[in-house]
Amino acid sequence: MSLFKRSIAEMFGTFWLVFGGCGAAVIAAGYPTLGIGYAGVALAFGLTLLTMAFALGHVSGCHLNPAVSVGLVVAKRFPVKELPAYVLAQVVGGIFASAVLYQVASGKPGFTLGNFASNGYADHSPDHYSLAACFLIEAVLTAFFLLVILGSTDERAPKGFAPIAIGLCLTLIHLISIPVTNTSVNPARSTGPAIFVGGWAISQLWLFWVAPILGAIAGAVISNAFFAAPQETVREAMSKE
Repeated sequence: MSLFKRSIAEMFGTFWLVFGGCGAAVIAAGYPTLGIGYAGVALAFGLTLLTMAFALGHVSGCHLNPAVSVGLVVAKRFPVKELPAYVLAQVVGGIFASAVLYQVASGKPGFTLGNFASNGYADHSPDHYSLAACFLIEAVLTAFFLLVILGSTDERAPKGFAPIAIGLCLTLIHLISIPVTNTSVNPARSTGPAIFVGGWAISQLWLFWVAPILGAIAGAVISNAFFAAPQETVREAMSKE
């Protein structure tokens, strides 16, 4: 398919990821005393990625994440010339999802914006973890996320299971790190809510671009160095599942 159509798929897929995951956090996590909690939010993020991987993996590869796209470039599973279009589409999808979520959430009487599922460190970490701790966990978790993505789409891996492995990996990542940073591992997911919160969320957004991208690069380098054989692009691998 054309780059334009694949970019549109990335935009809609990222919309679903951000709307589903952040929507679960903003609307359902604590409702009103018997909400879905951290575990429910973690599952929501995993389910959004799993469903889109089945729906769009054969179209665009279902990156839905600038850090993942960068990691796939480093792993030679995605062409660098297509990276800007994918990243732009992902960020637009995340912002659009946040705008729709804001309109829905603000329809409740007494609505207050709060942190709007934004990511943060230090005073804006859910449990007040330091900048260094937040940077480290975002980088490490994104590195392992890339290892799972690259390994599960490897031509030697069992066919048809990559979306399940990738979705469950994102669920696990959120189960670990929601108390630390609200979990990013995805700059597009972080950018959408931060735009609506403004202030501190914008000033801390740099970490949720830099740490995931560095982690993704590290994951790709590790995979290439120790585990990889020559591979086709992720989109082509997903289309065979």
